[in-house]
Amino acid sequence: MIISKKSYAKVNIFLKIVGVRDGYHLLASRFCRVKNLYDVVEFQSGNFDNFTLEGNFGCTIQQNTIYKAYLKLIELNPSVEQYFKTHKVVVNKVIPEFAGLGGGSSNCATFIFMVNDVCSLNLSKDELSKIGASIGADVPFFIYEYDSANVSGIGEIVKEFKEDTLDIHTFTPSIECNTGAIFKEFRKNFYKECSIEDVNRLFETKSIEIYNSIDINEANDLYAPALSLNENLNPKNLGLDNESFFSGSGSSFFTIK
Repeated sequence: MIISKKSYAKVNIFLKIVGVRDGYHLLASRFCRVKNLYDVVEFQSGNFDNFTLEGNFGCTIQQNTIYKAYLKLIELNPSVEQYFKTHKVVVNKVIPEFAGLGGGSSNCATFIFMVNDVCSLNLSKDELSKIGASIGADVPFFIYEYDSANVSGIGEIVKEFKEDTLDIHTFTPSIECNTGAIFKEFRKNFYKECSIEDVNRLFETKSIEIYNSIDINEANDLYAPALSLNENLNPKNLGLDNESFFSGSGSSFFTIK
């Protein structure tokens, strides 16, 4: 028996830094799900001595967001540990990793959802979001399953933004972006804070209008520091058009058709 669920990617229509709290950068961003790009998370039946996770991951199981979620969930209910003695987790990976598309966070949220269902934990989305936020900043967005949302804080504040579903197309070059290094470069050479007035204006504006009215540099505060660390992130060097935007801390670009 196989139970499966799609695990969608996301892009940041805009990403602005608004301050710092306890060493973490506070952001204001519009997250949108990418409906044509997703992994599939499966629970497959069998007999297993230990929690078994299979997939083409670029990290160890101890670093994997799904495994971290598993450890949180078995603390809440012993039935979770029992369930995974008779099931394994298989992730069919399509979303590029470490690319600003939220693949790991999406996998984590999808896993949490599925466990909540099959183990009858009966946790609300707010409760699931708190679990997810303790694992990764982007996880709460995926927990709420909004197609579009305004996200703030360090990612834990998620408010649905109702708009037409967008036709988003992504491109991920073979360039590795180090999120920590990009934030360090931002703090050192590019630091700025978006005003409350500008944030509120962005939060109230439809994504397609933002996309059509500003450029890649204005949309994402992390693009300039990322480009300074790797000049190959110039869209022209990648054969991309001038309408391309940069998602998260990269290295993925996207357009809206």
